[in-house]
Amino acid sequence: MRRSDESSGSLAGSLLLAHPVLRDPNFRRTVVLISAHSTGDGAVGAILNRPTGKLLSECDDSFEGDPLGKVPLYEGGPVGADRVVFCGWRWVKSEGLFNLAYGVDPDQARNLLDEGAVVRAFLGYSGWGEGQLEEELEHDSWVVTPLDAEMLGDEDGTSLWRSFLSRISPEFALLAASPEDPSVN
Repeated sequence: MRRSDESSGSLAGSLLLAHPVLRDPNFRRTVVLISAHSTGDGAVGAILNRPTGKLLSECDDSFEGDPLGKVPLYEGGPVGADRVVFCGWRWVKSEGLFNLAYGVDPDQARNLLDEGAVVRAFLGYSGWGEGQLEEELEHDSWVVTPLDAEMLGDEDGTSLWRSFLSRISPEFALLAASPEDPSVN
């Protein structure tokens, strides 16, 4: 998959950063990688910055001894949180492309690992129905940012969200640095 195509209005291949004032516990301080989006069908993606701190084999014995057993497990979103979704990506730097494989089966995920792609396992996914994401964008619930090769490094959790927001503007950097509980400010 290529990065999002601005002319089509699709956000596929983009990141959604939860606006600092978004309080929904499902998405507070999250970074969501959008894998598919159209105004008529809605959107699908996975939260990139909610690691469970476990490897796949720690949660599913069937992956013990399997290369996928060493894949980190993340909370992908509130939809279908009882199932595992595999996602892999890599940059083709010479062409400036971001290749994303989302919702692949275990065999495809193993192939991606063999090819040097980053592979993650997500419990569930993030999903929006027809027009739902557009409405949330109109209400400034999300900040949309394109991906670049430097962005998906080793940072995780809230630090990843803060890092991305801080790149957008000084105002967002200030908001992102605020504590979870303003009373401890």
